[in-house]
Amino acid sequence: MDENKKQVEPTPIIAISRRQDDPTMSTILEKQVDVFMNVKQVSGYLHLNQKKIYDLVNKGHIPATRVTGKWMFPKELIDKWMLDSTHNGLLHDRLIIAGSDDPLLHRIINEFTESLGNRAIITYTPTATRTGLELLNANKVDACCIHWGPENESATRHPSLMQQYSQNQNWVLIRAFKREQGLIFKSAEDGTKPELPAIFDASFRWSIRPPGSGTQRFLMEILSRHRLNADMLNATTTSLSEREAAASINLDQCDIAAGTRATANEFGLEFISLGWEVLDFAIPRNIWFRHLFHNLINRIQSDSGHQIANQLGGYQISNCGKLSWGVIKLIIIYRYRDAIAG
Repeated sequence: MDENKKQVEPTPIIAISRRQDDPTMSTILEKQVDVFMNVKQVSGYLHLNQKKIYDLVNKGHIPATRVTGKWMFPKELIDKWMLDSTHNGLLHDRLIIAGSDDPLLHRIINEFTESLGNRAIITYTPTATRTGLELLNANKVDACCIHWGPENESATRHPSLMQQYSQNQNWVLIRAFKREQGLIFKSAEDGTKPELPAIFDASFRWSIRPPGSGTQRFLMEILSRHRLNADMLNATTTSLSEREAAASINLDQCDIAAGTRATANEFGLEFISLGWEVLDFAIPRNIWFRHLFHNLINRIQSDSGHQIANQLGGYQISNCGKLSWGVIKLIIIYRYRDAIAG
């Protein structure tokens, strides 16, 4: 019997030994506090209660990763997050812009990016106004270009549009410029040009923009003046940006689209002016303190910016950089302090 016991007793001991020698990945990481921290450790490190840590994680406001079911926090990224919060983004080496499409902004950002080399990066992805604001609201981008109606109504329309998003209390509007809006088309071989309202006839093929586009809203308002709607147009293409719409005209996929004078000139197309509109930057207050954003504004205002604007045509940039809506406190705003208070 004693010999039998010696044969069976080691089995559970070996099993326990294996569990001790084969810990989960989260257990390994928890022991490397200088590299990764668990919820309890990061709570103590930041002097926040654990409930607040989970709240920050769920909102995507703090760098974290889930490992075998546990939240882990890379200490290096937590330190960078703290530094960015303290300096309000002054040290950021990137700027991500979404929203409305614009030829002047494309050219200035391309030149700016070229001059930065590998020191910083600015990206500009036209997504249309509403999609850009949704990305801004989700903290996926740093700025959103918006236009939502004629120049004389932008002071009320732009804030009203922003207030439909939950993060709007943290945002401000900074003027980019005014631009001339209208219809772009290729002239007929005999040189004749279509006129309103004949241009809305079914014989003309249209490129329209997706819902949520400021340009599409502009077109719908023009149509409403003539007691028409977008469904009555002979729409043959849907373009995701003004430049795509202009390219569709040159590729003979359509005849007419709504767009700016600058886009028409850039693609060698004709233009019917229907008024001016304002293009604003919607940004979180802290982005106002980023060097890259200030330098972008300075480049728009520069002699080179004016020269590009004049070449493209249809711009007024005298009020670029002006605060259009919201409050910017002329002190450093501590997001970390706000996170504690929140």
